[in-house]
Amino acid sequence: MNDATGPDAAEAWFAARGWQPFEFQRRVWRALAGGDSGLLHATTGSGKTYAVWFGATARALARAAPRRGLQVLWLTPMRALAADTTRALQAAAPAGWTVGQRTGDTPSAERARQDRRLPEALVTTPESLSLLLTRASAQADLSGVHSVVVDEWHELIGSKRGVQLQLALARLRRWNPGLAVWGLSATIGNLAEAMATLVGHEAGTLVQGKLDKHLVIDTLLPQEPGRFSWGGHLGAQMLQPVVDEIESASTTLVFTNVRSQAEIWYRLILDARPDWAGLVALHHGSLDRSVREWVEAGLKQGSLKAVVATSSLDLGVDFLPVERVLQIGSAKGIARLLQRAGRSGHAPGRASRVTLVPTNTLELVEAAAARRAALAGQVEARRTPDKPLDVLVQHLVTVALGGGFEADALFDEVRGAPAYRTLTRSEFDWALAFVERGGDSLGAYPEYHRVQQVDGVWRVVDRGIAQRHRLQVGTIVADATMQVKWLSGGTIGSVEEGFIARLKPGDVFVFAGRLLEYVRTQDLAAYVRKATKPKGLVPAWNGSRMPLSSELAGAVQALLEQVAGGVFGEPELEAARPMLAAQQRLSQLPRRGRLLVERLRSREGHHLFLYPFAGRNVHVGLAQLLAWRLARQQPNTYSLSVNDYGLEILAAQPPDWAPLADGSLFATDSLLADVLASLNSGELAQRRFREIARVAGLVFGGYPGAPKSLRQLQASSSLFWGVFRRYDAGNRLLQQAEAEVLAQELEIGRLAATLEVMKQMPIEIVELKVASPFALPLLVERLRERLSTEQMKDRLARLLAASEAALDAPRRARR
Repeated sequence: MNDATGPDAAEAWFAARGWQPFEFQRRVWRALAGGDSGLLHATTGSGKTYAVWFGATARALARAAPRRGLQVLWLTPMRALAADTTRALQAAAPAGWTVGQRTGDTPSAERARQDRRLPEALVTTPESLSLLLTRASAQADLSGVHSVVVDEWHELIGSKRGVQLQLALARLRRWNPGLAVWGLSATIGNLAEAMATLVGHEAGTLVQGKLDKHLVIDTLLPQEPGRFSWGGHLGAQMLQPVVDEIESASTTLVFTNVRSQAEIWYRLILDARPDWAGLVALHHGSLDRSVREWVEAGLKQGSLKAVVATSSLDLGVDFLPVERVLQIGSAKGIARLLQRAGRSGHAPGRASRVTLVPTNTLELVEAAAARRAALAGQVEARRTPDKPLDVLVQHLVTVALGGGFEADALFDEVRGAPAYRTLTRSEFDWALAFVERGGDSLGAYPEYHRVQQVDGVWRVVDRGIAQRHRLQVGTIVADATMQVKWLSGGTIGSVEEGFIARLKPGDVFVFAGRLLEYVRTQDLAAYVRKATKPKGLVPAWNGSRMPLSSELAGAVQALLEQVAGGVFGEPELEAARPMLAAQQRLSQLPRRGRLLVERLRSREGHHLFLYPFAGRNVHVGLAQLLAWRLARQQPNTYSLSVNDYGLEILAAQPPDWAPLADGSLFATDSLLADVLASLNSGELAQRRFREIARVAGLVFGGYPGAPKSLRQLQASSSLFWGVFRRYDAGNRLLQQAEAEVLAQELEIGRLAATLEVMKQMPIEIVELKVASPFALPLLVERLRERLSTEQMKDRLARLLAASEAALDAPRRARR
């Protein structure tokens, strides 16, 4: 880039490459150069990076006395994005500027160079920024930062990582009140709220880059979708169509929602086309970094035919050769679908196309609903967590390390972060007392006296405490993993420790697209060799089930109402017509404004099926709550099953359905007490507390090369849980654990709203003779939990035979 300043330099840089800037890019250049903060919302591949980068550099070069040292921070939620972004910024850097990168993958030699002199622009992650704040020289190093860019803000705003970033930005604003902060996003619904959460006030500049980018969302239709379906029912039938789509394109990204599904589809594709060995790759977060980097390089070069991936490739890495994107199963949300569609056509003027691959017939309806909602711009909102005290506790130690703090000033600073806008002084003082002496129950243990007041300033004076804190700065808390290594040498990736613990020597499992034989565990690693057996287990990772978003659920209900009126109009609905017609014949289609309740008596007992369409998380809490309320009226034994559309309550003895008929089953006046009583809330909260304890620094994960095992971490957090409950019942971290279970795992707000809606709805009760197409997936979901594969096949065959016979009986009678 030349030495010109301001937007003119950007115009010249574009012109030298034969490009023409978009008007939204010019708007951002002017706003950022003038010191404004804001949010840029534009489609993937439209040029958001250069919109904010030229504004930030123009602001730097327009100063009367240009300075050296760090001036622009570029924050990314993923390490994979950092290298790509660094290259893009280097290509347009002002003369004399260096652009550096600092993440967990940065080599120690490069870190050492940065410690001597930071570059003018630094691409980093929220965790690495917090680590910079722990340096004694933090204020000197960072007070010259005048512009911060947060890429993929939608990915951070709803998590504790976003809260951690808010606190870091509040610290930077204290050192530089003129700090300009800009967020970038392509998929977020509540734009104004998202912007205010990032910039810290309501007066930001919202720029929407409305480009005529053509978006194509279509579906691979199964030849025989059938009249009944359940999870995974269409998987095998869709393999050849997927292979054909990959064959017809130059480079294809095949997205799955979870790692285990990615492993399965990678093997399926290679088994169908062994000649593609070396041309089809696998990418997910548990694979070794060298493997992931090799795959990413192959995508950029266009040397790979297809890559099967999870959300590890969702975000804005630029893979221009990608022509097609396939989504296996439902994307579960509009934002996720749009994000993945944007991986194709990742350049201005090119169309983005995503093709949905249903794995059951109900996902055909979801596919049509997702397209309708996406084209209508019905994207999910993202909101910040409310003042999580574990993140605040960690931040207090971070700031105490980075030069120290005075309590009154830091309280005001923290309240400048929107997540802590309602933080009370008593809550802040509790957190301060907790890091000073471990609260009311840990005062006898010096390792929990993390900060001390020295001449009126709170500091960390113990070097061991400082070292342990720096080693686990951050809010990403995953279950302990174990490296998977070849017996002959070399690392493949990492798998959750609990999965390895269940293996015996000689067991075969699928990982990194290979069949591996487990040999032994040694030095905190699982050693394997290539297996000769044809089949193996697939590792199961936690968090593998994504709930349906409320926006997508609403769109599905709208389509079902349309179908109930006899209007199909979409190819997916035509393909699903046999199943939808079977539902209408045996029962009714769920419709908005009416609650469909199906009852069935079988050899197992008395089944109740309800279809609130509130998503899996809400249905878990709802099923437990309703069963508990029924049992309170009349003792009984219940089994439960849920999916995204509805829930099943199976009673061993005939229940009293009066509370259902009169609506008292859906009462909300004692909801919180009833939910806590109906669930094993203590166990749920204790599990959540494990994460909180690690973020708050109570549990230390171990030193590099000597991490603690999952069992050790669980034992440590359980010990704190027990001590606090017995001797410090008012501990606010315990209260946070209970609140997070209700808000995040059970979505208590959405549960309450669902009950209110159900209470107002007229109930349509259908007495089933056999399982309906909507009820069958719930039956299968429950049976999978307790039957072997062979038992499951036999049981499913009987269920299908009975339902199919019930459908055909009227036809035979008419003959």
